[in-house]
Amino acid sequence: MKKKLYLASGNEHKRKEMQEILPEYEIRIPSDDGLQFNAIEDGKTFFENSLIKARELWNLVHEPVIADDSGLCVEALGGEPGIYTSRYAGPDFMHGKPDGSKISQEEQNRLLIEQLNSTGSQNRKCHYTCAMVLLLNPDRFFVANETFEGELIKSIDDQAGSGGFGYDPIVFLPEYGKTVAEISAEEKNRISHRGKAVRAVQKILNSLTF
Repeated sequence: MKKKLYLASGNEHKRKEMQEILPEYEIRIPSDDGLQFNAIEDGKTFFENSLIKARELWNLVHEPVIADDSGLCVEALGGEPGIYTSRYAGPDFMHGKPDGSKISQEEQNRLLIEQLNSTGSQNRKCHYTCAMVLLLNPDRFFVANETFEGELIKSIDDQAGSGGFGYDPIVFLPEYGKTVAEISAEEKNRISHRGKAVRAVQKILNSLTF
């Protein structure tokens, strides 16, 4: 029987990615157990938000929990949107709208490209960051922090690919000549920020007894 690992997320894409990398575990999300999980991510860093989510879910399940906080950091925008990636709503609402409402991913992608273009910067470098916490109890946890480098495409008309999710269609990988959304799931798991972080956590898991 597989050991259970709870993932502090409602994102099925994240669960699928993690399950593919950790087939020896049963990856469960709160909704699998009918749990209401809505951690308030008010940290100032990816790590702080990840730990907040891990502790919140552990308080509900009292089982080992994996949590991650990740986002896209654009060099020419000073690392923005960063921890506000999911809430980003254009240059006027870099950290999200005051009422908490979100815009569509398609609109986020378009606005981010337009905002970078408006700076006149030739630097299109960006990277995804993932801070992942493996929490065994509130005072015993391990952290893996990884990145995944790429470049923002020059025009929204250049977006490509149907794989992945989020900003993947607008993040270009020069060494592959493709966007993140165009590479296979297996390749993404091998080179992505989250894939690298999960494998680091996997090594920790293999060394533990719980």
